[in-house]
Amino acid sequence: MGARKRISAESRKEARTTQYYAKLNNVPTSPRKMRLVADMIRGMEVFKALGVLKYSNKEAAARVGKLLKSAISNWEQKTGHKADTSELYVTSISVDSATILNRMRPAPQGRGYRIRKRSNHVTLFVNTKNEIQN
Repeated sequence: MGARKRISAESRKEARTTQYYAKLNNVPTSPRKMRLVADMIRGMEVFKALGVLKYSNKEAAARVGKLLKSAISNWEQKTGHKADTSELYVTSISVDSATILNRMRPAPQGRGYRIRKRSNHVTLFVNTKNEIQN
């Protein structure tokens, strides 16, 4: 690795120490379905978002709820504070497409229909309200 790349990589790594996030890779749900759940909690206070996810009847909501708990735990571990008050918010959540498993389904007259089993990556950032404004 060259010096320029090393310097930029170290600066990115240093910036990540002040961000509080959790990442979920290769979730076997289509990104479109996961984005519906992500849109429900974007910008919400974390404990309100946990309540919304708990009572949502979407299958992806359970996975995002677990991811949100992990992000809260990461924030508590990095800052040393407890997240018991309503100061912590979901600052951003992004859903990106991951690998697609291509399967074939038999069709009439020797043809085959393609089935695309999609998956996604979810990244969730949390932070306090006063640090978002600064």
